[in-house]
Amino acid sequence: MLATPMTLPDPVLELRDLLNTYLEPEKVAIILRAFETGANAHEGQVRKTGEPYILHPVAVARILANMRMDFSSVAAAILHDTIEDTPLTRGEIETRFGEEIAELVDGVTKLDKMKFRTRLEADAESFRKLMLAMSRDLRVIFIKLADRMHNMRTLGSMNHNSRRRIARETLDIYAPIADRLGMNSIKSELQDLGFANLYPWRHRTIAEHIRTVTGDRSEIIADIHKALKKKMNEAGIPCDIKGREKTPYSIYHKMLAKDLSFSEVNDVYG
Repeated sequence: MLATPMTLPDPVLELRDLLNTYLEPEKVAIILRAFETGANAHEGQVRKTGEPYILHPVAVARILANMRMDFSSVAAAILHDTIEDTPLTRGEIETRFGEEIAELVDGVTKLDKMKFRTRLEADAESFRKLMLAMSRDLRVIFIKLADRMHNMRTLGSMNHNSRRRIARETLDIYAPIADRLGMNSIKSELQDLGFANLYPWRHRTIAEHIRTVTGDRSEIIADIHKALKKKMNEAGIPCDIKGREKTPYSIYHKMLAKDLSFSEVNDVYG
């Protein structure tokens, strides 16, 4: 703990306000205390973007808070790099925050230590199974997926080779895990960011084609939603209808799988 209260940067204030919408004040206080501990541990460290390093775990925590994850997961997200990258130990985390949070942080650390050379010795499917098997608590995987999502959002600060390597890992390993866990929005964003960084010209070209073909996408999806809802109500069938525009990656994947040109892909909505 700090001797005097720490001035909270804007991203932490925004995180606090979000947490207050669904967590009890005492649990939000624990998360803010985790921020103080993490900020002290990461002091002087910066990301390649030039930002203080602590803003990365705060962003990871924000992703989990938007999913309304429990307070232990959010606190562990803020501390997820401390064991590996700072002098803070698992024992110290357990003393300050309890066994549950320490176990989550330790689980993420163990996943981070898995070397991707394993993927060269086995296929991506085997590697995904190994990751899932290593995590006794699925919240460890959720934290890792949120970590990867924020890293992908800020991938522009990396050099070309690193961007391609990380993008390929994301498409081969992390997006399929998100898909398997039913985390569709995370899967789609990971796929799209991975595709954009691995094949930027292909991504840009398909995205431009989608805009040309679909025009006002939100209006079209809303019209389809309204028509379907009306028909289902007339039939007396309770339903929940969700609409989306297919991503450039999903269209590209279908083009490859079925050997189609873009003009032959006619289902750009789901």
